[in-house]
Formats: sequence, structure tokens, C-alpha cells
Amino acid sequence: MTAVVARAVSDVRSVLLDLDSPCWIVTDSGGVGATSDPAMAANTRVLSAVGPLAPQSMGDSAFRRFHGVRYSYAAGAMANGIASPDMVIALARAGYLASYGAAGVIPIRIDAALNTIRQALGNTPFACNLIHSPTEPALEKAIVDACLRNAVTCIEASAFMDLTPQLVRYRVSGLALGRDGRVETRHRVVAKVSRAEVAEHFLRPAPAKLLRALLDSGDITADQAQWAEHIPMADDITAEADSGGHTDRRPLTVLLPDLIMLRDRLARERPGRTEVRIGAAGGIGTPQAVAAAFAMGAAYVVTGSINQSSVEADQSDTTKALLASSGVADCTMAPSSDMFELGVQVQVLRRGTMFAARAHRLYETYREYDGIESIPAVRRAELEKSIFARPLDDVWAGCVDYFTERDPGQLAGAERDPKRKMALIFRWYLGLSSGWSIRGESDRTADYQIWCGPAMGAFNSWVAGTHLAAPTNRRVADIAHHMMFGGAYATRVASLRSAGVRLPARAAHYVPEPQR
Repeated sequence: MTAVVARAVSDVRSVLLDLDSPCWIVTDSGGVGATSDPAMAANTRVLSAVGPLAPQSMGDSAFRRFHGVRYSYAAGAMANGIASPDMVIALARAGYLASYGAAGVIPIRIDAALNTIRQALGNTPFACNLIHSPTEPALEKAIVDACLRNAVTCIEASAFMDLTPQLVRYRVSGLALGRDGRVETRHRVVAKVSRAEVAEHFLRPAPAKLLRALLDSGDITADQAQWAEHIPMADDITAEADSGGHTDRRPLTVLLPDLIMLRDRLARERPGRTEVRIGAAGGIGTPQAVAAAFAMGAAYVVTGSINQSSVEADQSDTTKALLASSGVADCTMAPSSDMFELGVQVQVLRRGTMFAARAHRLYETYREYDGIESIPAVRRAELEKSIFARPLDDVWAGCVDYFTERDPGQLAGAERDPKRKMALIFRWYLGLSSGWSIRGESDRTADYQIWCGPAMGAFNSWVAGTHLAAPTNRRVADIAHHMMFGGAYATRVASLRSAGVRLPARAAHYVPEPQR
């Protein structure tokens, strides 16, 4: 405890940094200062005070108990394995919930990654991403199968517009009676959504039609089908605001309260049912953002973009350098690979790459023509030279090899529909561009697809001049520690500010320092 009243800015900051002790703002003959000593506070005039606030006490304690983690903090999945086994293992060991980025990864690699994580962590909790793949339903099945084989007890469901048979199969096949006779949800679902109408699907039980089909196929039991009628499809719903990758770019201050109110409204219709927790994602790149999310009622926070520049992320050093130099305005939207035909877009880094402009060019061509053979020779030559860097016939040959291994049904559809074939050819570029970024292919730097939200730029501004400025120092668990510690610090500062206390700028902001 501090034995004297701290008056210098650095000393006031030290008092506030002691999150395990209360902080009194006092005044005496020496002026205004801060102390964590109750005896000192008793002998002075107290202007304001804040209690202890440990980082592990922020957010919903039910989230921490349910998932078996120390912190109400999760690291969202980043596709193509960018959220790597190393990242998941490092965060899980430090007490955070982390999700493996299975989207876009071939099934054999998903199996290997989940096995690696399971062997390293034992029973320590972690999650695996299940991304909605409307044009590749076999991929959803492959991911669910891999999760079941590797005893993955939590999935992060993302980009879903409606419930699918494979998502329901995972959820319901994990229902079982506990020792106390109550139904347990042993397959946990954290749904990441950006629309209230999608959130409602997860707040309600699985549709009867899907349950009947799964029961008929033998994927679930009659008891499980009956229990599922009373269990919401998700345990937690993450309000995904302005994030990297799939996003509707909604402000968190609008989306989070909207989903909380929806949850509470539906809960009044079904009293007694398990309450689904609502978390916050998108724009979580600074401690102030963490504090703001919890202040708005988030049960937990989820980071994404800021983890992509970490040591454990499966990204090339070239890409990590681009991310570490980006600002909050250096992002833009581009057509997505997995939902190209639907016109769905993803948020990507604009600085240092031409990917977004070239991806838009491909989508414009797709909208304008009925097939590859319909594209005028001049336009086709331009695409082959400036985007594909090879003849489209060679690209199609690569598509055949790829889908023969991954999902042969795609090739059958392309044979029947020239426009479908064109979509697969264009998706070749969209799909490989993130791989070029991951591998750091020097001849394709201008084509890197780097999923990124403005949180990355905010994070870079916050850590400028600190040890976290260099990507080589960005250990993902260290990032999480400083985000949560700084969030607790910012919360204490905000409490004092609401009582009228105005702290000097150097004391009001948390600056990350290397952990001892």
C-alpha cells in the first residue's frame, strides 16, 4: 500500500495501476493527490474513490465458469488457419478462450490441427471455428466431423444466415443428462452475428424440421431431439460490429444494445429458460474499447484483427509488417471467396495491396457476363494479365484438381452452368490471395488478401513507442493481458471521471510495459 499521498503524475499512475487495492482521490494542505492507504484516506478529505478491479473479474462470471477460463476474453477465429494451433495453445494456457481458424482449411489439415491442440492442452478448453459455407455444404460436415473426432466441446459459429443441419447436428448430439438429472449442453456454441434476425435463430431452439431429419438419419437420439426443443441453439452470442473479414460494419454502440434487448425480450416470452450471454466483437483494439464494451453490458469481449500481427499467427512477416503499420482508415470492403456469388463482402487491409480493387473487377465481370466464353477477348486478356497472371484455362485446370480433392460436387455444378464455372475460376484468385499473404509470396504482394478491421489501426496507435510496436514482440497472450489489464485501468479512470475527477493525460491512459 502507498504510505503517502501521491501527487506526481507518475506516482498517481502507480496508485491506479495497483488494481488489487482501492484508490482514493484526496485533498489536504498539500493539494490533490491519490492514495491506496485507508489510514491516509481517513485523515484527509476524500473527493472520490474506486474499489479494486482485477482484470479477471471483468465481464460475466457465468461465462468464465461455463467455459472454464480465467478471463471474459476470447480470441476469434481467423480463417485459413491464421488463428493457428500455436495461438490457440498460448491463449488457452493463459486462461483465455481461443478458436482455431478452420475456415478454408482442407479437412485433413483441420484434423491434424485439432489433434495437435488437444495433445498440447489436454482438457484445457478451446474452440474451433465453424463457418457457414452455403456453396460447400460438405465443408461444414467435414469440420463438424473433425470436431467430434477430436472431442472439441465448443465451436464458434460464424457467417451463418440461418441454421443448417450440420450446426444443429453438432449442438444437439452433445445433449446429455447430467448426474443431477438435468440436461447438459456438452457441445457448446458461441455464435458470431451482426444482425438481430440471425441472432434470433440462435436464441431459439433448433427448428423441428431439422430435428426430425437428424433423428431419421440417426445423427441424434429421440431423447436428444426432445431435449433440443427447450435448449437455445447458442450458449453465447457475439455481437460482431466493424470487424475484419465477414462484417456488416455496424457500430458496436448500436449492435450490442440491440442484441441484448432482443435477448431480454425473448427471455420474457420463455421464462425459466437458460439465458444466452451476449459478447462484443469488432473494433476491440484498445483497453478503452474493452472497458466500453463491458460498460455497455457485454458478457465478454472478442478480439480478432489485433491477433493477426502476433508472433503465433500463421501469417508471413511481410503481412505482419503491413498490419503493424496500418491506421484506422486503412481498411476497405471486397468480395468474399466463400460467398462470392451472393455478393457478400469482407473487410480487408487496403494499404500496401491492390486486392480489393482487383476483386471488385472480378465481381463486376461476373455480374456482367454469363460465362467465361462470353467475356470479350480484350477484357479476358486484361484479367489474365493483371489479376490471374496466367491463362484462365490454366486456372480452371487448377480448380479441377482442387475440387476433385475437396468437393467434387462443385465440378458437376460447373459443367451444367457456365456462370457457375466462371464463379469457381474467379474464386480461385479470391481463395489463393489469402494464401499468398500467409506464405509471403514476394511476386504476389500486390494481391495479398489480408482480413482486417479498424481495430488494428487503433491498436497500433495505442502501442506506438512501446515494446508491442514491433510484431516480433507481439505475443498473443501478452496482448490479451494488456488489453484486459488496461481495460480494468480504463474502467477505474472512467469511474473517477464520472465523479468529476480530471486526471492528467499521462495518468489517464494505460501504457503497456513488458511483464516481469
